[in-house]
Amino acid sequence: MVMRSMIPYSWARNTPSEIKRDPFSALQTEMNRLFESFGPFPATHWSSDMTPRLDVSETDVEIDIDAELPGVEEKDVDVTLLGDVLTIRGERKNGHEEKNKNYYVAERSYGSFTRSVTLPFDVDPKNVTAKFNKGVLHIAIPKPANMTAKSAKIPVKPA
Repeated sequence: MVMRSMIPYSWARNTPSEIKRDPFSALQTEMNRLFESFGPFPATHWSSDMTPRLDVSETDVEIDIDAELPGVEEKDVDVTLLGDVLTIRGERKNGHEEKNKNYYVAERSYGSFTRSVTLPFDVDPKNVTAKFNKGVLHIAIPKPANMTAKSAKIPVKPA
């Protein structure tokens, strides 16, 4: 059996003769192997927890966006519109801190978040409405007049 076939591809990039010539190459190879052994780095639990979940739907006249923002107060939410990009920013604040407790598990997260949505058209900010009710932010974005035209199905014929 050929030993080289059992060595992972990333290890086999530098052959032993190349490593003998360049000690820095050996160091880089070992560092690459170390980081590859960890696999792809997933998003941290905190950042995935803080990113609001969105429902984006469309009607003939508007686009509706519902964002779940549990534990966030209305005053801590900021909605901005720049061209065709709608951005929701906010902060979930820790109400109090208890110094006499020793925490073994702390799964509740606090901090700021940002979520952006690219829209299929430029929007006039004066016509956008945002309402916050029971931890859900509802944003209604009316479509421009040229976008509200009904779509039609085009029949496909054989050649």
